[in-house]
Amino acid sequence: MKVLITDYDFPDLDLEQDLYRAAGVEVVVAQCRSEADVIAASEGCQGLLVQYAPVNARVFAARPEIRIVSRFGAGFDTINLADAEEHGVWVGNSPDYGVGEVATHALAMTLSLLRHIAFYDRDVKAGKWHFTSAGKMRRVGDMTIGILGLGRIGKRMAHISRNSFKRVIACDPHIIDGDFPAYVERVSMDELFSQSDAISVHVPLNDETRGLVNARALGLMPQGGVLVNTARGPVVDIDALLAALDSGRLDGAALDVLPIEPPAIDARIVQHPRVLLTPHAAFYSVVAEKELRRKAAQNLIDWAQRGRPSYVVVEGVA
Repeated sequence: MKVLITDYDFPDLDLEQDLYRAAGVEVVVAQCRSEADVIAASEGCQGLLVQYAPVNARVFAARPEIRIVSRFGAGFDTINLADAEEHGVWVGNSPDYGVGEVATHALAMTLSLLRHIAFYDRDVKAGKWHFTSAGKMRRVGDMTIGILGLGRIGKRMAHISRNSFKRVIACDPHIIDGDFPAYVERVSMDELFSQSDAISVHVPLNDETRGLVNARALGLMPQGGVLVNTARGPVVDIDALLAALDSGRLDGAALDVLPIEPPAIDARIVQHPRVLLTPHAAFYSVVAEKELRRKAAQNLIDWAQRGRPSYVVVEGVA
């Protein structure tokens, strides 16, 4: 078997290359940024290991020898799943590698906003030293936190938030009542936004969720609420978010993901004084990164040896 690692931003690929060497898999490495790049680099390859490179019908049509695509990550929005299914191509991912890391990061961002940690830090460094410098503050224990999307990470977020907040509510139309923990109250989308002092976003990116957090949804939030997004950047309408911040509807926002990454340094969302940003790092710990890479790479080996990856997103044709 021959595989192409289409692109990566890790310091090296020693882990992947060691796995493939031991399995007798030939590896080609590139830094593809377009479908054309993927097509050019993948000649003779049966599998792709993808980070950010786009993979779709154009790639599958040009390289019919490609039978499996595995992605570094739980999300798979860079791969067109409908195109993969149409061409009988397997798609795999790493769905459970950083659940604790992302949930912990989301809670840290939420509490930082509600306790004004980053704002205090900015004020102190600017020579301001007073407990009211960052504005009025409510007691977190009196607040409701809303979880948008109650999958693996959303459930973990709910679990680690329940001892800090008075109430935990969640909206997820794709899971049954029995999958809601006893300490999480199920609500509608409108109820989530109208009743939550803080909202943490944990949905995948697809046609249903793109722009889901829009002006209408944000307009339902109580005055002074906060929004945290560690899911995917395009889930949140950035212009609507900026408008909600400028109007005072929201007290702050914390974003680990943006529609364009990395953003321009002079972008309004980067320079806004009530926005806390991290560089798509919620998934990261040394252990989580290794687990992510190992599982994504192993999918290709498993397909070669057993006919299917361990973590299946789309079932291909054998």
